[in-house]
Parts: sequence; C-alpha cells; structure tokens
Amino acid sequence: MNEQQFIEALKKKGIELSEKQIAQFKKYFELLVEWNEKMNLTAITDLEGVYLKHFYDSISASFYFDFSKVTTVCDVGAGAGFPSIPIKICFPHLHVTIVDSLNKRITFLNHLSDELQLDNMNFVHARAEEFAQNAKYREQFDVVTARAVARLSVLSELCVPLAKQGGYFVALKAAAGAEELKDAKKALTTFGAALKEEFSFQLPVEESDRILYIFDKIKGTPKKYPRKPGVPNKSPIQ
Repeated sequence: MNEQQFIEALKKKGIELSEKQIAQFKKYFELLVEWNEKMNLTAITDLEGVYLKHFYDSISASFYFDFSKVTTVCDVGAGAGFPSIPIKICFPHLHVTIVDSLNKRITFLNHLSDELQLDNMNFVHARAEEFAQNAKYREQFDVVTARAVARLSVLSELCVPLAKQGGYFVALKAAAGAEELKDAKKALTTFGAALKEEFSFQLPVEESDRILYIFDKIKGTPKKYPRKPGVPNKSPIQ
C-alpha cells in the first residue's frame, strides 16, 4: 500500500486526510526507519509495509469504534506508537497516554511527537502492571487500547483496570482472537468488562484476518488487579 493508496483507502472509510496529516504520516515513516537503525522498533521498514501493516492497520480500529466521541485514550505497550499515534493523527482532539516498559521506545515516542507537532501526548516509562495500580491513571481513561501485546486473558488484566466505568477496552487482534476470547471470558468478567461488539475483517492487499473487540467497562476492577509485574503472563486468569 503506497501513500496514495493509503489516502484513497481511508477516504473510502470516511477519513479524509488534510495535507498536514499526509505530511505527518510521511514524517512518521521516515523517523521510524531512521530510528529503527539504532534500536529495534519494527521488523517492517518498507514503505508499503509500514503504510499497510502499521498505519492502516492501526487506524482500522476507528472504522468500528467512534474515536470522535471520546477524549482520553491510553495505549498499553505501544512500541513504536501503534495503534494510538496513527489514530491521534486522524483524530487530533484526542489526549493520548502511552505506557511502555522500554525507556528507549519512550525516547523515540517523545521525539516523534515533537517532530509531528502532536499536542496532548503523555509518554510513561513503566511496567503496565505498576502503571495500572497508580491512582493517577487507574480507571481514568475513556478508552484503553492495545495491539499485538499479549493474549487477551493477559492483556485484559493490563488494560481493563485503566478504563473508567462507562469507558471501553478496544483490542486489535489477528485471526487467533476468537480462540483468545474463549480463554479470556473469566478474566474479563473478573476485571469488570463485558463484550459489547466484535468485528471481523481483512486487511486490504494481503487479505490477512483481523478481529476488533470492543468491551464495555461495566464495573470497577478489584484493587488486587493487575497483579505484580510478570504474574499475569505467567498465570493468566482462565
């Protein structure tokens, strides 16, 4: 997917990019490739791959969830900024907080944000488990999202505690998502989330399967969750 195909594909989905937004994506691509030579941010560095598998794939969440109706977004384990920064470029009103356990990535994200002139961005170097126990962030966000971070049973323990009651947890998953959802049912109930909607679709060009899950945060998460760093991954609630 080249730049023009990217612009056209988004236009078909009702997202018309301005010249400024097009320039921001171009700069994002250039910085991603440049910094990737110094640190491991992504295995995908060709233009067509980045525009399809990172930019378009991230924004695909907004085809099914209306980001124009929310303000605060938390992205857990965003790595090089996916999915939240492509979404932020398309929906500039959003206040985005990204938490990542690797300080090098936080350094990149701060630089990226400055270069793209993004406002209302907050980057936090922390383990997701500790971050979600911090009163400043716990149950504070309209939407919590993550892409390709962990299985849903683990991911829900990191993300759901950050969503405010009445807020949402939006998970971007590949084909294995359906199997993960079965395993995560007990965990989601335990943390106070309920499945609102799910959408199956294919990424254009390569026609790979994607599933988007939208969960309602229907009640407060018990204080003991998330457990200590590493524990959710070693013994997920199932």
